Amino acid sequence: MACRNFFTVDLGATSGRTILASYDGVRMELTELSRFENPILPIGGHLFWNLPHLYNEIIKGLKKVAARGICLDSIGIDTWGCDFAFFSEGQLLGLPYCYRDPHTDGAQEKFFTKMPPEELYHRTGIQFMNFNSVFQLDTLLRGGCSALKAADKVLFIPDALSYMLTGEAVCEYTVASTSQMLNAQTGDMDPEILKALGLQRSRFGRMVRPGEKIGVLTEQVQKAVGMGPVPVIAVAGHDTGSAVAAVPAENADFAYLSCGTWSLLGVETSAPIISEASFRDNFTNEGGVEGTIRFLKNICGMWIFEQCRKDFRAAPESIGELVALAEKTDFASLIDPDAECFAHPASMTSAIDNYCRVTAQDVPSSPAEYCRLIFRSLAFRCRQVVGLLGELTPVRIEALNVIGGGSRNVFLMQCLADALGIKVICGPVEGTAMGNALIQAKAAGLCDDLSSMRRISKASVELAEYCPERNMDAEYVRFLEIQEKYNNTI
Repeated sequence: MACRNFFTVDLGATSGRTILASYDGVRMELTELSRFENPILPIGGHLFWNLPHLYNEIIKGLKKVAARGICLDSIGIDTWGCDFAFFSEGQLLGLPYCYRDPHTDGAQEKFFTKMPPEELYHRTGIQFMNFNSVFQLDTLLRGGCSALKAADKVLFIPDALSYMLTGEAVCEYTVASTSQMLNAQTGDMDPEILKALGLQRSRFGRMVRPGEKIGVLTEQVQKAVGMGPVPVIAVAGHDTGSAVAAVPAENADFAYLSCGTWSLLGVETSAPIISEASFRDNFTNEGGVEGTIRFLKNICGMWIFEQCRKDFRAAPESIGELVALAEKTDFASLIDPDAECFAHPASMTSAIDNYCRVTAQDVPSSPAEYCRLIFRSLAFRCRQVVGLLGELTPVRIEALNVIGGGSRNVFLMQCLADALGIKVICGPVEGTAMGNALIQAKAAGLCDDLSSMRRISKASVELAEYCPERNMDAEYVRFLEIQEKYNNTI
C-alpha cells in the first residue's frame, strides 16, 4: 500500500513535540519534526500556560510538512488533562491557568459544601486532586474570574487547540473524563455538577469520541501553512489515553505505567469500578479508546527528579550519567513520592531533606544519592499501587507495560522489576505519539480495532524487558513504615 501520513501533536506538562507518523501497512514509523519547551509562566502571582506559543509550534510543524511536499491524511492533538481555556466569539480570553497554580489549595473542601465528596465520586469515579477541573472552575467562579464570565466556550487544552485550527468546538471524551465533571455512566458532562458550578453544558462543545472527525483546517490556517482542508481527528485527547492505546499487550492481564512527569499506573477495564474501596483508595476511572475504562491512580512520576535537577550543583548534565551514578551508590533513604510536600515546593531537594529528617533517615548529600532515593521510592510506590489494583479489579497482573520517556531509565526499570517481582516490558518510548497516530489510522480505515492497533504498535518498535533480579520485600516493608511514620507526623 502507499504510505499514509499522520501529523501527531503530543504536548506534555514540560515539553511538546510534533511528529510525522507514516504507516506502510505493517509498521508505523515516527519522525520527530520539532521539539519545544512548554514553560509555566509566572504572572501576577499565578501560573499560566502559553497557549499561543503551543499553537504557533503546531503551525510551524505543519509548515515543515508542507515544505517537504508530504500529503497528510489527518492531524491529531493530545495533551495533559484537567486544564482548559476560555473563548468568546472565537477569540482566546487570556492565558489558561496551569494546574500547578496554588490557587486551588483547599478548593476541594469549599466545593464539598455544594456537593459531598461521596456523591461527586459516585457520579464521576474520578480521584480527588486539588487541580481537577471541577475545583479549578469553582475557584475561578468564587474569585469572580472575568474571562470565565465572558466566555461562551470553555474548552479543554486539546479541544482549545483543535478549535483554533478548525473553528469547531468539541469536548473530547477522554480528556473530559479527567475533569471530575463527566458522568461515568452516561459519558457526558454531569448536569448536577454543572448546576453546582452554575455553568451551562453548551459552553463545553459537542461530545466526541476518539476517532471522530472534528473538522478541517480553516481557510486562514490553510493559507498560513500551505496545505488544503486537512481533517483534524479527535484522538484520545488526554495523552495517557493515547499512550495506553499503544500498549503492545497481547491479553488483558497487564498493568500499564505511563512514565513521564506524572506516572499513571492502572489496568484496562470494560466498565467503571466505583465502590467504597475505590473511593477510599482514591482510584480514578478515566475514559479510554473503544469504550474502555482506564482504572488507574495518578502518582508522582519524574516530576521530583526534574525539579531536583534544577537544584543540583556540579552534577552531570546527562540524565544517563546521573542514572549511572545513582545505580552505583548504596544510599538507602526513601520517601513517599506522593506526599503533599512534593507537590510544588520552592526547592525539591530541601523538601526531600526535610522528609528524611522528619522520618529519622540520612539526608542525601550528592546528586547520585538524591536520584537513587527518587527512583527506588517511585518503584516501591508503584508496588503499593499494583497491590491495590489486585484487590480492586479482576485483572491478574502478569506484567507491567511501561510507556513514555521514563522507560529509557534502565535503573528505574530494573528497580520496578525487582520491587514488583514481575516482568517489566518497556516501549514504545513515544507511546503517546504512537497511540495518537494509531487512532488516526483507525479513523482512516487502516485498522479495525484496539487489538489491531496494538499489533501494529508491537511491530513498529523494539521492546526492552526486565526480569526480577533480587527480592526487595524487606525494603518494601521499610518503605511502608517510613510512609506511615511521616503521615503520623503531619
